[in-house]
Amino acid sequence: MVDRVLALPGHTRVVTATTRPPRSGEVDGVDYVFLGEDDFRARIERGELLEHATVHGNLYGTPTSHVEEILERGDVCLLNVDVQGAAQIRGRIVPALFVFIVAPGAEELERRLRGRGLDDEETVARRLATAVEEMARKSEYDVTIVNDDLGRAAEELATRIEEYRRRLEERRT
Repeated sequence: MVDRVLALPGHTRVVTATTRPPRSGEVDGVDYVFLGEDDFRARIERGELLEHATVHGNLYGTPTSHVEEILERGDVCLLNVDVQGAAQIRGRIVPALFVFIVAPGAEELERRLRGRGLDDEETVARRLATAVEEMARKSEYDVTIVNDDLGRAAEELATRIEEYRRRLEERRT
């Protein structure tokens, strides 16, 4: 869904850093910035990450420099972060629209996770348990979008982003 919004002019995804190994076909600097744990932790210490969290046993974080580059161009900066990362960003008081994207139900989420073919049974179970915990925090978000129809959900996300951009512009003038 986010990929459809990213296809719109002026919308750019931040490339997240992670300590997990690349999956087949993933490219460093395109899909993720792949880092060793020591390098990742050094970036945390130097304050180079807007947010960071441990997710499913790996470290993930958003490089502040990449966010700044995108915003300086005037683009919409899209971040795909978990609830831990969203809470950290919220705490930094940066203008942001927090969107919680959810599958239409637990059975569909499980079907999608298994359909990806990327995870073993233990990982799927852990991801499903995490999803339940995260759902309990969806009220912390500005918008919740049910991803039941890819086209409709992408359109709703794009609309919400544009509404938010207009409100920001109105405040600046």
